[in-house]
Amino acid sequence: MPRTTLVVATRHNREDFFNKSATGRSITACRASNLDLRVFTENRRGLPACYNEALRESRGKDCNMVFAHDDLLLLDFFWVNRIEQGLAQFDLIGLAGNKRRVPNQSGWMFVDAKRTKDSAEHLSGVVGHGDAFPPKHLSFYGPTGQPVKLLDGLLLAGHNRTFMDNDVWFDESFDFHFYDMDICRQAEQKGLRCGTWPISLVHASGGKFSSADWEQAYATYIRKWGD
Repeated sequence: MPRTTLVVATRHNREDFFNKSATGRSITACRASNLDLRVFTENRRGLPACYNEALRESRGKDCNMVFAHDDLLLLDFFWVNRIEQGLAQFDLIGLAGNKRRVPNQSGWMFVDAKRTKDSAEHLSGVVGHGDAFPPKHLSFYGPTGQPVKLLDGLLLAGHNRTFMDNDVWFDESFDFHFYDMDICRQAEQKGLRCGTWPISLVHASGGKFSSADWEQAYATYIRKWGD
């Protein structure tokens, strides 16, 4: 049975990560025996650079890689088992996603550059929002455990050899936006299966759409893929 490596990049120092961040506090409260941590503290690099470094460090190991934001309150005591179950069904999993891709999508749940939300029939997954339990809001996008084309990058997981054997890496042209859509498209090109999986958590951030960094990343994404 492979071990699980949780990879998190945070601007906190190590002490503050475990004491103040939602993800760090969750791990402190409930850490599985087969879980390893790779935390990039005081980080100023883009997420793809950190995630790729963790992947390279995993060469020669047998492990499921979980790439997560630092603002996730993990409510599922058995989340490591959920990861294992999900990766028995799919090559790359996340909590929420879209069953289709359409031209000029500006996010996994959108259908155009104006950030028009896609209809429920195409969406999948459940995510809580807020900074505590119970969450302030629960987004039920659609039934989970579904094959999808695109995944939300708040949490992504895959076996380390799935990435390396298929030469799938996070594109370091992106920093904090669109790296998730990009890696899903790479996976699709290699014939890998993406899917959603049920894991109970609360996400403290709703995303920073329309910021200058977001707009630049969107332009980079469209330039790379052509739609």
